[in-house]
Amino acid sequence: MSVSLFTVRRFLIIFSIAWVVLMADHAILLWSLDWPVELAVIDSLISNILLLLICLLVMNTVRYYVPEFTQYLNILCMCVVLTILWLLLSKWLLGLALNSYEGYAIFLRRSLMVRSSIAFLILGIVTMIGIIWFNWQDQKRSEERKSDAEKLARDAELFKLRQQLQPHFLFNSLNSINALIGSRPEEARKMVQQLSDFLRGTIKKEETQWVSLQEEIQYLELYLEIEKVRFGNRLTPIVTIDPLSLSRKLPALLLQPLVENAIKFGLYDTIGETVIRISTVAKENELEVIVSNPFDPETSSPRQGTGFGLKSVQRRLYLLFDRNDLVITEAKDNIFTTRVTIPQLSEA
Repeated sequence: MSVSLFTVRRFLIIFSIAWVVLMADHAILLWSLDWPVELAVIDSLISNILLLLICLLVMNTVRYYVPEFTQYLNILCMCVVLTILWLLLSKWLLGLALNSYEGYAIFLRRSLMVRSSIAFLILGIVTMIGIIWFNWQDQKRSEERKSDAEKLARDAELFKLRQQLQPHFLFNSLNSINALIGSRPEEARKMVQQLSDFLRGTIKKEETQWVSLQEEIQYLELYLEIEKVRFGNRLTPIVTIDPLSLSRKLPALLLQPLVENAIKFGLYDTIGETVIRISTVAKENELEVIVSNPFDPETSSPRQGTGFGLKSVQRRLYLLFDRNDLVITEAKDNIFTTRVTIPQLSEA
C-alpha cells in the first residue's frame, strides 16, 4: 500500500497553510464586496471545509486506485461529478445558513459559475498532486523490487561461480592422494589434512563476500601446499606481497582460481620446473594482483589463459563492479600474465 501524502510533514504544513490562505482570501473577497464580516466568514468556512472534505476523499481514493494514463478521462469525469456534488451541497448549506441576509440568495445564484470553476480547478490540482505522488510511490517500490531481484540473481550467480571452482580441484587432489597412499603414505596423510583445512576454509568463506588480502594469501598458501604435493619439484610458486596491500579488500576466493589457471596452463603445457609468480600492488583506491606463468606457444596457444578459473574471475568482478576492464591478460616472451584490478569500496 502506498504511503499517504499527508504523512509527509512538509506537504502537510504547506497544504494546511494553503487552505487557510484560501479560506481567508475567500472571506476577504466577500467582505470587499460589502458583505458583512459574519457572512463572509460563514460562507468561506462552509464552502471551503466542504471542498476540503471532497479533496481528502479524492486523495484517499487515488491512494488505493492509481489510474493508468488511458484512464485519465475517468478522473476528469470524477472531478466534474464531485464538483457538481460540492456545488449542490454548498448551495443548500449556504442557503440554510445565510438566506436571512437580504440579497444573498441572488448573489449566491449569480456566483455559482465562478464558485464551481474555482472548485473544479482546486479539486483538479489536488487530484493531480495525489496521482503524481502515488505514481512515484509505485515506481519507487517497483525499482526497489527490481533492484532486490537483480541483487538476488547476482548473488546466486556469484555463489554458483564459487561452487563451480572446487569440484575438479577436489577430484585431482583425491587422485593424487590415491596415488600417494601406497608409495608415500606420510605425504598422503599430510595432503588429506591440508585438503580438509582447505575445504573447511572454503565453507567459511562462502559466508563472506569480502576479505582482506592477508586472509586470502593465507588461504592461497594452503592451496599451494596441496599443489606442491601433487606436482613435486616441478612447481615453484614465488609470492611477492606489497605490505601496504595486506589490509586491502578483495572478493573471497578470488586468488585461488587465478593461480589454478596459471598452474594448469603453466605445468600442463611445459616440461621441467615451472615458476608461478604472484605479486600484489597497493594503488590509490585499488588493489592490483599480478599472476604470471610460462607457456609453450606451440602447444598451448591459443588455449592459454582461457580456462574456467579466469572466466569466473572476470564474471565475478563484472557482477560486483559492472566493469569489463578489471582483468587484463598479456602473452609475451613465453610468459602469460594476468593483471586483476580490484576497486576499493568504502562498504567493502
